[in-house]
Amino acid sequence: MQETQPIDPTRCPLCGQTNQCAGQLERVTGIKQPPCWCNQLTFGAELLARVPELARQQACICAACAQGAA
Repeated sequence: MQETQPIDPTRCPLCGQTNQCAGQLERVTGIKQPPCWCNQLTFGAELLARVPELARQQACICAACAQGAA
């Protein structure tokens, strides 16, 4: 049986780099953050489909992956 690794919400599920998610930072620290950079973007269906199923709604895509898909 294959063991699944827990999803790290601070890492991009596509490339594994830090996703710089302000929402996640606020959840972890309890310190109010400004709106996240991703609130200014529209993520296309093709990009979202690349996110592994277990990571969907668990970790944000990083800016580099989002820009690379644009």
